[in-house]
Amino acid sequence: MLAFRVFESDQTMHCLPPRPRLLALGLIVPSFLAWQPVQDVALDPAAVATIDSIFASFDNEDSPGCAVTVLERSEVAYSQGYGMANLEHGIPITSTSVFRTGSVSKQFTAAVMVLLDEEGVLSLDDPLRAHLPEIPDFGYDLTLRNLIHHTSGIRDYLDLMALAGRGSDDFYRKQQALDLLARQEALNFPPGNRFLYSNSGYFLLSQVVERATGRTLRQEAQDRLFGPLGMTQTHFHDDRNEIVVNRAGGYAPLEGGGFEISMTKLDLVGDGGLFTTAEDMALWLANLDDPKVGGPSFLETLLTRGTLNDGSTLSYAMGIGHRTHGGLPHIGHGGSFVGFRAATVRFPGSDISVGLLCNRPDVNPMGLALKVAEAVLDGEMELPESRTPPSPESPEDPDEAPSLPVEATEELVGTYFSPELDVTYEIRVEGDGLVAEIGGIRTLPLAYQEADVFRALFITLRFQRDEGRVIGFGANLPRASAINFLKR
Repeated sequence: MLAFRVFESDQTMHCLPPRPRLLALGLIVPSFLAWQPVQDVALDPAAVATIDSIFASFDNEDSPGCAVTVLERSEVAYSQGYGMANLEHGIPITSTSVFRTGSVSKQFTAAVMVLLDEEGVLSLDDPLRAHLPEIPDFGYDLTLRNLIHHTSGIRDYLDLMALAGRGSDDFYRKQQALDLLARQEALNFPPGNRFLYSNSGYFLLSQVVERATGRTLRQEAQDRLFGPLGMTQTHFHDDRNEIVVNRAGGYAPLEGGGFEISMTKLDLVGDGGLFTTAEDMALWLANLDDPKVGGPSFLETLLTRGTLNDGSTLSYAMGIGHRTHGGLPHIGHGGSFVGFRAATVRFPGSDISVGLLCNRPDVNPMGLALKVAEAVLDGEMELPESRTPPSPESPEDPDEAPSLPVEATEELVGTYFSPELDVTYEIRVEGDGLVAEIGGIRTLPLAYQEADVFRALFITLRFQRDEGRVIGFGANLPRASAINFLKR
């Protein structure tokens, strides 16, 4: 498929050994494998019980799960693993389990860019083409700052790869992704006109780092961030064949129950690719409170929101978003890729931070992180009494779905080519409908929407005509629009 987040009192329990749960001791053990504690944790007992209940469904030997860490005033107050890091070998999640973090990676890429800007190695206002001249001009001023704030208009390379038939379980090299972006003939919109999240921006930033420094993003992040902060188990994973000690496997639930492996062969970094642990994430969150690396000016820049051409201010800063929850402002970012979900959230006014790392995709990582924050900040947030989501609307009766006129089928059959994607779509009849064979890699059914408009999973195809004759179509995904295919 195409890829398109019990507290016990001080009394001694003579019959049981102590339950090691405090990250301050450098060890956490999933609760289903651990004993009860004999000492207080830093958090209120009610908060601990609530957090445990949030993750209770993962807390067994047959389930992947999450590692959570909570900081108060830059100090780890609570940390716990729930579920298994590896189902095949029965390895539980601990504070040293290494997770892929998806787009949580972006704040670290942005941090490296800010440090390079402060040292004069580059400027955030540099034109992109000053570092990557192979990217087309497009006729606009497009800067590194546009990439950082997702205002560049550059089409998302993951969407482009999906349009070319490649999903998250396929392999391609960073040069292939760079070549793909270099073939693009247009932007989604003029730079600075809109905010549209694009993984291409942060992938391109990783390439800018290489061109500007002669070293990889992994090397720069290690020397400028991870090393100084003591994040010894964190790195940008730019070698898919590298062995990672304590790596958590990624999993996805099966329809009939159980799980299957959900990993990727990709080793592109910048937009993603950061591997880290609960212990190391706590060190980073503490640095967002008291920036020992970078200092106050670094943190101020990192948290500065972007602006559009019309002067309006975005909620998105540099790999970190500004939001409110329960009436309290917070900063953070979520991550989602293959079988992994992650989130960071910090409430500056309350000196509370939460880091979440999960190895299953059927969770809302930011939602879970905010629930943990609610448990810790109980009484400080203004939350509605009932937050039950509304029931989804009933699906349309399939008997009332639009149908494709038979005479239109033959007009659309044929071979279509996109020079931007360097891929061919073969549209043909199979059974009672049309299918699109994408680059000889995947075949997807086409669902009729309206005249000359079809859907193939998340892809929208709009067929184009000249004097009534079909001459091509435009393919669209949410972050990559108007990719032209010409009929051969």
